[in-house]
Amino acid sequence: MHCDRMMMNVSAWLCLLTYFMLTVDLTLGLGPNQDMEFTFLLPAGSTECFYQTTVRNDSMEVEYQVIAGSGLDVGFALISPSGHRLVSDFRRSDGIHTVDPTEDGDYRLCFDNSFSKLSEKMVFFETRLDSVYQHLERSRQVQTVLRAFEARDRYLLEDNLWRVSFWSCLNLLVMFAVAVTQIYTLQRLFDNTRRVCT
Repeated sequence: MHCDRMMMNVSAWLCLLTYFMLTVDLTLGLGPNQDMEFTFLLPAGSTECFYQTTVRNDSMEVEYQVIAGSGLDVGFALISPSGHRLVSDFRRSDGIHTVDPTEDGDYRLCFDNSFSKLSEKMVFFETRLDSVYQHLERSRQVQTVLRAFEARDRYLLEDNLWRVSFWSCLNLLVMFAVAVTQIYTLQRLFDNTRRVCT
């Protein structure tokens, strides 16, 4: 009985501490276009929801993992501000989901442990928000790298073309010289044979 009460007190303190940390993180500006990482204790038989403010032009990636607790599984749902369920996982130990929000507002990230009546779970999750500008900037960087590769390949191609052309011409000249020499030698041989015969 004493151990159960002590575990409930520890769980309550951990929950209070995690809520405090989340509040401080959100207060310090972990809003849009920021990464947020969070670890919390999900009590048995309960559901916990967190909110992430997102604008329409952002892309949101949510990654979660159950790191402690019996079964290492939770349910997960990502719900839009208008109440539409965008993602739904049932009894999974981890997951990664990327969504492109179509509306502004607070998206709900809900973790469900209601199916477990005895075991609490420790869950880690992370959200990443990328704006369209960041996507365009990343695309521009990739295109710059590809242009550099293309310039290098073009230089190598032109250099190789010059070498191939030079050696081809040289081989052609050598073959021409060998052919002329062979024809001259055969003519001299036949001329010498005629002189001997006469």
